[in-house]
Amino acid sequence: MRLFHRSLAAQVGGNLPRANRRTKNCAPGPSGAFVFALLLMTAASCGNSSLQFAQGPDPSPSGFRIESAAFKQGTLIPTRFSCNGENISPPLKWADPPAGARSFALIVDDPDAPGGTWTHWVVFNLPAQTRALDENAPKQDKLPNGGLQGLNSFESVGYGGPCPPPGKAHRYFFRLYALNTVLRLQPRAPRENVAPALIGHTLGETQLMGLFKR
Repeated sequence: MRLFHRSLAAQVGGNLPRANRRTKNCAPGPSGAFVFALLLMTAASCGNSSLQFAQGPDPSPSGFRIESAAFKQGTLIPTRFSCNGENISPPLKWADPPAGARSFALIVDDPDAPGGTWTHWVVFNLPAQTRALDENAPKQDKLPNGGLQGLNSFESVGYGGPCPPPGKAHRYFFRLYALNTVLRLQPRAPRENVAPALIGHTLGETQLMGLFKR
C-alpha cells in the first residue's frame, strides 16, 4: 500500500497539501483480507480524485496586453528606435485594461545595463481612454493626449532609445500599468518618484520585451 501511495505521488508530481491529506486518510488499517481489498479500492478512488484535483484548469489569464507594430515580444528592436538611429520612440498599443482604470503609466528600462537598471522612458497620467502611443512621441513635458513625461536616466524628458555598450544583447522592458487613480506628480518626475506612487493603485500590469545589441 505504501508503494501505491509513493507511485501516485510521483504521478501527480507533488499535489497540493489538501490532495495529499485526502490520499493519506485513505490508508488501510491492520484488518482482514476483505477489508484490506475494500480499503484498497477506496484508496484508488481517492487517488483518482487527487489526480483530478492536481490537474484542474489554470486560472484564466488577464486580457490586458501591450504590443508594438515595430517589433514582437522577444525580438530585436529596430535600429531606428535606438541611439544608433533616429532615437525615436516605437509605436505602442494596448487593449483590454482592467475595469475601473483611471489612468496609465509606462516605464521602459534596461535591467542589463552595466551600472544597474537604466530607465529609458517614464510616462504617467495617460488618460483612461488612451489605447496607444504613436511613433516618435514628442520629447516634451506634456503629450498631446494629456499624458505627462518624466525624466529618464539620460536626465532628459521623454524617450531615450537603447544604447548599450558593444557586446551581448540587452533586454528592454516596456511595462504598462493600469491605475485606479491619477498620480499627483509634476512633469519631469523621475522614476524614483513615479514607481513608488504606483504602489497600492495598480489594477493590472502588462509588458513587452525587446532586444538590442551593438
